[in-house]
Amino acid sequence: MVVEVAEGRGRLRRWWSIWVVGGVDHDAVLRQITEDSGWSGRYAFLIVISAAISLLGLLMPSVAVLIGAMLLSPLMMPIIGLGFGIATVDTSEMRRAATALVAGALIAVALSVVCVTLSPIQTITSEIAGRTRPTLFDLLVALLSAVAGAYALIRGRGGTVVGVAIAIALMPPLVVVGFGIATLNWTVFAGSLLLFVTNAITIALTAALVARVYGFGSHLSPQHTGWQLILFFVGLGLLSIPLGAALRQIAFEAVAQRQVRETISARFSDASRLGQLDIDYSARPIRIRAVVLTPRLDPSADRVLAADLRQRLARPIDVHVDQLRVAPENTSVEAARIARANSTTVRDNERQQRAVADLALIAGVTPQSVEADAAARTLKVTASPLPGLPMAGYRALEDRANQALPQWTVNLVPPDEATLPALRIASGVIDDEALRLSAWASARRGLPLAVSGGTLAQREAVARGIQDRDGQATVGPAAGLLSLAWPANASAAPQQGPAN
Repeated sequence: MVVEVAEGRGRLRRWWSIWVVGGVDHDAVLRQITEDSGWSGRYAFLIVISAAISLLGLLMPSVAVLIGAMLLSPLMMPIIGLGFGIATVDTSEMRRAATALVAGALIAVALSVVCVTLSPIQTITSEIAGRTRPTLFDLLVALLSAVAGAYALIRGRGGTVVGVAIAIALMPPLVVVGFGIATLNWTVFAGSLLLFVTNAITIALTAALVARVYGFGSHLSPQHTGWQLILFFVGLGLLSIPLGAALRQIAFEAVAQRQVRETISARFSDASRLGQLDIDYSARPIRIRAVVLTPRLDPSADRVLAADLRQRLARPIDVHVDQLRVAPENTSVEAARIARANSTTVRDNERQQRAVADLALIAGVTPQSVEADAAARTLKVTASPLPGLPMAGYRALEDRANQALPQWTVNLVPPDEATLPALRIASGVIDDEALRLSAWASARRGLPLAVSGGTLAQREAVARGIQDRDGQATVGPAAGLLSLAWPANASAAPQQGPAN
């Protein structure tokens, strides 16, 4: 039996070597990859054009424009070239392809940063948001597409590579990386960077595996093959950890929403109606808020629903249902009014949720950190600390958020770590911009600033200047250079800004 299996394997190996591997012109394939995977003026031009088209498609947003950018696919060949270099252990080819890939990626990101910074539109569109949360499915798409792309190159079926480029979409995630840097949104930056790295590594490693199957690197020893297999499985295994966790969370949210709807609907009578449902999965415990139109109020609904949902979802749950009482004998006119009111409430709530989510991305925080006042149309959030960002940067973030959310008034509170502006004095006049920034920070945090150092007249002038600009300030002691600090009992450490 063992001998028959061995003979069968030998015949299969000979058939594969003669009819499959033998039909491949290895030298021609390697020449083509060498010509297309390195740095060139044509490659740089395509990078710039593809990045610009991708940025326009993301900001508009337009799927058709994005597909046009994907068709160019300038980054595909350096990545596949890197994979073939790994397959043949050709360090020169790996270095050439990696250099072209890194240089092209940096150009695309830099161009995106500049264009987004200059653009009046910096809103996170659906196409941008869709590239900030990669899952295990993205890795599988990249793996299967890389198999098709490598096969197409080896077999001379160039048209297939176009479809592969559309499926993988390398340039749009890179452009979103630049968008995250330009808008100082590290949630967008990290998610899109993970998506690009996933696609690039998966394509390179899969292309290397396909190349070995088709006889490239036949001169290598079994030890080389073993290390290549280890590299393939370890690389994809490490990538699958965060991507699998993201996919699991998305699947849980989909199931949880259905179960929450079913549980709430089952608790109330058939004449009741679930008007709106908000679920904050990032809160601990998970926060559920719902509105139910019902002819009979149920005082114990929150307690019973919380216990039921805790058992079904196996997670801590915080439930509150707003019950709106309606008459059971509604006429058609009254029912229509309720339906219209309910529809309006749902639309308003959806708009508020979108605004909260957009502001959370801009501020680099989770949505539950945003305080929303629907009646006053205001949103308030404390920004995530960004090392090295001055106070002017946080005020610019607030301005950007107000431009992105014109229907709301955004109040962005600078974090404790934000550095207060230096008090610069020129020809006896204190810098007006420093006073305005100080007043803005004081108003947003609701804390007075202590003015110390310098002369008494200087301290009083600074305090009066901050107060005149709607801030709060007190005159501190005369110690050292003229500077500002938060109160000693505030959570922020004193931030000194010496006068010039």
